[in-house]
Amino acid sequence: MPLDMLRFPADFLWGTATSAHQVEGQLANDWSEWERIPGKVKDGSNSARSCEWWAGRYEQDFDLARAMNQNALRLSIEWSRIEPTQGLWDGEAVARYREMLMALRERGIEPMVTLFHFTSPLWLAEQGGWENEAAIGYFERFAAKAAEELGDLVGLWCTINEPNVYAVYSYLLGLWPPQKRNLLTTLRVLRHQILAHVCAYRAIHERQPDARVGLAQSLRVFDPFRPHSSLDRWAARLQDHLFNELVLQPPASGVLPFPLGFNTALPGGADAQDFIGLNYYSRDMVSFDIGQPGLLFTRRFAKPGADFSMEGWGEIYPDGLYRLLKRLKQYDKPIYITETGVPDNNDALRPRFLLTHLTAALRALQEGVPLKGFYFWSLVDNFEWADGFAARFGLVHLDLDSGQRMCKRSAELYGEVCRTGVISREVVERYVPELTEQLFPSDESD
Repeated sequence: MPLDMLRFPADFLWGTATSAHQVEGQLANDWSEWERIPGKVKDGSNSARSCEWWAGRYEQDFDLARAMNQNALRLSIEWSRIEPTQGLWDGEAVARYREMLMALRERGIEPMVTLFHFTSPLWLAEQGGWENEAAIGYFERFAAKAAEELGDLVGLWCTINEPNVYAVYSYLLGLWPPQKRNLLTTLRVLRHQILAHVCAYRAIHERQPDARVGLAQSLRVFDPFRPHSSLDRWAARLQDHLFNELVLQPPASGVLPFPLGFNTALPGGADAQDFIGLNYYSRDMVSFDIGQPGLLFTRRFAKPGADFSMEGWGEIYPDGLYRLLKRLKQYDKPIYITETGVPDNNDALRPRFLLTHLTAALRALQEGVPLKGFYFWSLVDNFEWADGFAARFGLVHLDLDSGQRMCKRSAELYGEVCRTGVISREVVERYVPELTEQLFPSDESD
């Protein structure tokens, strides 16, 4: 390979990631009800219109993905559309999703379909949502229906997106609906989602034996603030166990570790994943804090003086992606980066973010990590949960008034990399020239 280019494998999947609630519009679920309450969403917006995929504008965005040379797209199907009333299926909604999936296939784009991306049908929410153990069976039934109706168009299934984030934000921190703050409830919800994943995994494979099924794991890097301090190292390990290991271990070992269980065996749970989806955004520094008993005597914060994106979104730390990919190698499963991205409303940071995180991923790949694809978050600016449209993640700019799309500079950069599978010196010099010496040191190119 020439020393002025960095090449990915020829069969690598290049894509972007989305979720139904954030792009479709016209929804009726627990989130759509909650976000209409004044003061819940940062900029006062809601998802009623969003990117208008349900109104048909998905075709325009699929065309943009194809124009960017993407060959993969991660999207979700909305449970509340397919089962709006408990036990009753909406055939028209299923047909619309079939149209979307066929539209992707027609453009040469491989779909990865997520079944649960933070939103629940209203009937489930009224029964206690994921606090209710019955949600496990309901979700298994939904997964089976999805496989029966869509399996001929879908080879990659993601059962649940970020079960740890959902449990913490909705049931511990009280930031998302139903806005509860109870540790035991948080653990119950997380346990139920892990059990639901295992049940859904089996249900899909019963109907589609050749399917590849996994879940999207949100993982963070936790580093001790004072590496020489045994207490800070302990605090970092504790945070890593509670946030990362509690979701990583069960689908691999088939065991629920403490505090989800007492090394409790999951029936049929061992090896309940065909791939690992990695969602990565940032790292936290961690210190021991005797004044924080409610937080298990730990404190998490961003590294002072680090590179940051928008306020409140944490450190930009590409080496964390490399470190987590290396860590996941031990599970001996194909890995997809199912999300990584940066909130950047003027697209000033995103080109650099893309190049540094892609090169971190390539470094891991070159060291034997079985990385199969990269899905950038997100294709188009969308409704970013409690931030509304105040935080823009898209490669494509969305004008909220007109609905017009416009590709950003980062979209042009990503399109070039997707087309060639290569990060070249010429591309780096054109988009982020200050990275040239870092990625292509002069002593290696003479």
